[in-house]
Amino acid sequence: MFDLEQSIPMHKTPTTKQQMKKILVPTVTALTAMLLLTGCIIVAKDNGNKPTIGQQLIDLQKAKNAGAITDGEYQMKKAKILDGKLDDK
Repeated sequence: MFDLEQSIPMHKTPTTKQQMKKILVPTVTALTAMLLLTGCIIVAKDNGNKPTIGQQLIDLQKAKNAGAITDGEYQMKKAKILDGKLDDK
C-alpha cells in the first residue's frame, strides 16, 4: 500500500509507536539495570560499633592459640578487657 501524498510505501515508514518503542525499551532497561546495580555497589559503612567484651575475649584467645601472643600477654590483655580499659583487640 502506498501513501499517495509522499509516494513512499506506508509499511516502510516507522510509526510514532514504533519509534517510541525503539527509544523507550532500551532506556527503561538501562535505568532498571542501573538501579539494581547501585544496590550491589553500596559499601558497608562502619557504624563505629566496638566489639563486645565477649568477642574481644574470643579474639584474644584465638591470638593466644595461634601463638601470636604469649600467655603473659594474654593474661594482661584479658584483665584489661575485663576492667574495661582495653578498647581494641
